[in-house]
Parts: sequence; C-alpha cells; structure tokens
Amino acid sequence: MTAGARDDENGADAAGRGIPELVADAVARLRAADARDEGLGRELAPRRVLGLRGRPRIARSGRVWRLGVLLLGADGSLYATGGTLRARAEVRRGYTAESARLRAEQGAAARRGGFAEGDSVNIGWRALDASRPDGGILRVHDGTPQVRWNPRDPNAWSDLAPYLRERIELLLADQGA
Repeated sequence: MTAGARDDENGADAAGRGIPELVADAVARLRAADARDEGLGRELAPRRVLGLRGRPRIARSGRVWRLGVLLLGADGSLYATGGTLRARAEVRRGYTAESARLRAEQGAAARRGGFAEGDSVNIGWRALDASRPDGGILRVHDGTPQVRWNPRDPNAWSDLAPYLRERIELLLADQGA
C-alpha cells in the first residue's frame, strides 16, 4: 500500500477504498468463512425491586468479531475494544485475590444477562464511526486509513487494510478454518 495514494477527502487506501469499504470487505470475508464471533455486552446497574438492590447483569448488545483492537459487527458497526470475560454460572468460591472475585462476579453478571455458559463477552467497548475517524483508534494519514494497534502508544499506527487482513487470517487459523 502506498502512503499518499488519495482518492477522496475521506481518505482511501491504494485501491481507492476508505474505512467503510475496508470494513465491508472484512465483514464479507468473515461471513463467508463462518468465523467465530463473540458477545457484545453492556454493564447494567442493579435494579431495585421492593426496595432491595438486585444483582448487576451484563445485557446482550449483539455479536462481534474480535480483530485485535477492533470489534466488528455483522452489520459493519465498528467498536474499540474494552475488556473481555467469559460468561459463567454463579458459584461460591474462595479467592485469594480481589481481582479473581471481581472477574467471577462479572462472568456471573454476563450469564444473568443471557449469555451462554463459556461465551466470550466484550464489555467496556466504545462505538467508532468508520466514516468519521477521530484519530483515537482510526485515522486517515496521507490518504491511507490507519489503525492504532496499541492504544497506549501514540506512534503505533498501521495501515488498516493489511491490519484487517492479518487479524482475519489469525482468527480463522485459530478456529481451524
């Protein structure tokens, strides 16, 4: 991909594709391969019932494919990743670490929210607008769509097209496709 190849004001890769087109291509490839997806969840505050505080839950918001720092919905929606957990039944356990107790509580909240036992659930995500990259995770630089593959490093930018291609290949290889 040549930096500087620019076909429109919204930015385009060397093939003339902008972020929305690259996302649409990725969705088509993932669908065709029947790639494994994960849950997308929203943490909900506990409700009060008859004056008693209920238990928190993680509600279903959809399904996504995890592609590194990006989550991609089947409808082309794009999200910046947050945390990931596994839905699991609530059981009493003894924990040596507070963090392990918290993870178990979050897993049980996902199970209460309707996720299947053992399902991977993404929480703490942030919706991205593919047609208006804000420079946080996505940008167009010298006409080339880019993704920041390490959100903590301000210089960790990579061209989006090869990043998506590589991440899709890794996901498909991991599931044995």
